[in-house]
Amino acid sequence: MEYLIVIAALAVVALVVGGVLLLRPRLGRPRPPAERPADRAGGAAGATAVEDEEAGATTAERAPPTEVPAPRPTVEIEKPPPGAGRMVRLRARLARSQTALGKTLLVLLSRETLDDDAWEEIEDTLITADMGAAVARQIADDLRTRVQVLGTRDAGEVRELLKQELLKQIGPDMDRSLKTETSGDRPAVMMVVGVNGTGKTTTCGKLGRVLVGDGKTVLLGAADTFRAAAADQLETWASRVGAQVVRKDEGADPASVAFDAVKQGIDSKVDVVIVDTAGRLHTKTGLMDELGKVKRVVEKQAAVDEVLLVLDATTGQNGMQQARVFAEVVNVTGVVLTKLDGTAKGGIVVQVQRELGVPVKLVGLGEGPDDLAPFEPEAFVDAIIGES
Repeated sequence: MEYLIVIAALAVVALVVGGVLLLRPRLGRPRPPAERPADRAGGAAGATAVEDEEAGATTAERAPPTEVPAPRPTVEIEKPPPGAGRMVRLRARLARSQTALGKTLLVLLSRETLDDDAWEEIEDTLITADMGAAVARQIADDLRTRVQVLGTRDAGEVRELLKQELLKQIGPDMDRSLKTETSGDRPAVMMVVGVNGTGKTTTCGKLGRVLVGDGKTVLLGAADTFRAAAADQLETWASRVGAQVVRKDEGADPASVAFDAVKQGIDSKVDVVIVDTAGRLHTKTGLMDELGKVKRVVEKQAAVDEVLLVLDATTGQNGMQQARVFAEVVNVTGVVLTKLDGTAKGGIVVQVQRELGVPVKLVGLGEGPDDLAPFEPEAFVDAIIGES
């Protein structure tokens, strides 16, 4: 009986020892610390790298692509071409619409017999080109005298005579330079004026490009506060060439905007401040008085060096009426003729200069950003009468 008890006790001990030996590897292993989210991510990445390496693939091939936010669009600053020589480069564009006038005149002048009817036809051709009746008559009379004296009918000689007469009327010796240099530290100040629809705001933007291309620093003043789109348009033009813009909310006082623009131009030491003004009908006395007020307010800080009147070259006699009223109110110093590429009436250059006594300084020869060109009389006449 005692043997049975001993055997049972040994069996129990054996079972306990065996169980301990079986459980020892698990009990003896230290429990890992609790995983943090970062550890889990790192471990997952590490495991992915190992698995990818074993599979002969890179992590980039297995792991999902990282989402990178799209960069904010940046406007690349452009370097416009200089103003000098622009009209020569754009002459072909001008010639497409102007040579009809020159060819008609050359054909008439080359006739074997130039009687009174022929000279009257020449005069009518000049009038239809918006030369004005007085100018057309003077050109026809001068040509008639020279042709009779020289007795020539050679096409080359006739062309040269016509060129000389047109140049004389356009005034090759007129000062067409823009006043961009001033004494002292203040910037040159330009006001751009005109009726609705002539392209004043676009002209301001293109003029800014011309001046930047000539190495000037420019500030644009958005004093057309009747149209919010005008200020937005100026900012677009300015951002392309790195110019500054001063604007206020729609409906703000235009004189206040112009005043602040000149003030900032002085403080930031720019070379030129261009003030865009709202379009206004020349028949609206109140609006014309407001334009005079803008000029007077600006002059409290700095002289206005240029008042550029923007005229649509296709408006003819109506454009001349506009020009006279603006000249009386703000003392126009120069004319910008837009849309000159779309008309065969380039004679308005002669007429507007004769009427106002101020030169055409710039011409718009297309819709591209660099299609505003300083006016060059000889290149213009060559375009009108065509190549020899």
